[in-house]
Amino acid sequence: MKAWTDNAVAPPRTGRLGCCACLLVAMMVGWATAASTGGDSSAMPAVRVNDNASGFVLADGRPFVPWGFNYDHDEQGRLIEDYWFTEWPRVEQDFHEMRQLGANVVRVHLQFGRFMKTAEQPNEAALDKLGELLRLAEREHLYLDLTGLGCYHKADVPPWYDALSEQDRWAAQVCFWQAVAGRCAESPAVFCYDLMNEPIVGGRRKEGEPLPEWLAGEFGGKHFVQRITLDLAGRTQQQVAKAWVDRLVAAIRKHDHRHAITVGVIPWALTFPGAKPLFYSKEVAENLDFASVHFYPETDKIDQALAALAVYDVGKPLVIEEMFFLKCSPEQFEEFLEGSRAVAEGWIGFYWGKTPDELRQGKTIQDALLLRWLNMFQDKAPAFRRP
Repeated sequence: MKAWTDNAVAPPRTGRLGCCACLLVAMMVGWATAASTGGDSSAMPAVRVNDNASGFVLADGRPFVPWGFNYDHDEQGRLIEDYWFTEWPRVEQDFHEMRQLGANVVRVHLQFGRFMKTAEQPNEAALDKLGELLRLAEREHLYLDLTGLGCYHKADVPPWYDALSEQDRWAAQVCFWQAVAGRCAESPAVFCYDLMNEPIVGGRRKEGEPLPEWLAGEFGGKHFVQRITLDLAGRTQQQVAKAWVDRLVAAIRKHDHRHAITVGVIPWALTFPGAKPLFYSKEVAENLDFASVHFYPETDKIDQALAALAVYDVGKPLVIEEMFFLKCSPEQFEEFLEGSRAVAEGWIGFYWGKTPDELRQGKTIQDALLLRWLNMFQDKAPAFRRP
């Protein structure tokens, strides 16, 4: 996941931890009913992949086209968990504003360190706040793309987490997803679970090479890319990716059998023409319900971006889970957006808490570009949301 910031113009050992504690917690947390806060979940049909895997449909049979925002940070760069306890009315206002702009999906990013106290013990206060977010989404009729295991602020990553072996780290990730799915399973406001933002299968390939860090490079003060292994240890990338995906999917499915599961990926076919999908390869993608890709088309390379997008048309619904004119003009981005309709079934941009009226009062280039984006989003909402 990339982000617009002030500094960036717009990214083995086999020891195993037991998960009995997190399983017990997930079973006990239950679902706090919408009635307790005035929500009306009965009026909000759940979303699923349609029967021929060509798109999405609501439980009442109507087609559904995801059109929404990443709500990943505010204009100060703070993550949602940095302020949702102390500034909840702000979150409520932002959700209402996103709905008014024409969104039907909001992607939120859950940080591992804020949801796990230890490798086995979830943070109940964070889970309670997630439940409140679900009820807010139900009231606003916004579906949530719940992206997990975030480590965007390196200072917030628990030292013990990075010290775990690969298998122990995966076990802790299992506990995270069991706790989240246990809390969210009954809510119709879940659009999907995204296992991790932009995972990569890098790491040591030969004995004697130094091991890399779990987090890849920094962008705008945040770490959006994580490795799921530090050492291939004789395995192929496909073998590692499949083992990781299948393990986390199984963790979610212990508690939630109806909501879709995906993983948001970097489209390497855009950087390396001819590159093939890894997480959406036949060897890996069996248990993923739809493909999610992140696209920032470059100036005068719109045709290349559309060709790279088509690589991820793999017989599952395709959602552009991140998009913005970070590297091209608004006009060329609009060309990409219109061209993507030939293969994509959903689109998710960005919203950082400033309304169009507030942006009109701004005096920076960033405000002007964000205003251009929100105007484009609002204008295109009726056409893009119509199947």
